[in-house]
Amino acid sequence: MLESLVRRATSSQRLVRRVQIILATADGLNNEQIGRQLGLRRNTVRTWRARWLAAGPRLAVAEAEGANDSGLTRCLLLELEDAPRAGAPATFSAEQICQIIALACEPPASSGRPVTHWTPAELADEASKRGIVTRISERTIGRFLGSGRAPAAPLGLLVEQRPGRGPGRV
Repeated sequence: MLESLVRRATSSQRLVRRVQIILATADGLNNEQIGRQLGLRRNTVRTWRARWLAAGPRLAVAEAEGANDSGLTRCLLLELEDAPRAGAPATFSAEQICQIIALACEPPASSGRPVTHWTPAELADEASKRGIVTRISERTIGRFLGSGRAPAAPLGLLVEQRPGRGPGRV
């Protein structure tokens, strides 16, 4: 089954590398030899050998329960997926981001703002005022809106504050 995953045209290179590590382990190679053969660091080889060893009992249970070939292949693929990564949860939901982008598309005058184009500061203030978010930085607004240009937009959506010169178009 592992060899068929390596030969399968739809297998990702990441999956192929992981299976190659397992197959090289079965051939009796050590971490350093496998790393050299596949162009990987020893730590990468060590990680996937350890994960494969830990997966053994789960795969044995699936096989003992009579899983067919496609079921076992699914189990193999699950074991060879990336592990969940640590990190803080997202601060803003997709819905909040969409609402902020929609706000940026409205004319500032419709919100009673005395400007012709939104600045990140004005957008952050208005998003808080409308209750879209409790608090958001100008920088985060800028990240959500990227360069301020849609792929075919002729002009920017935001105005940047330039020190000492007042607002200028992005």
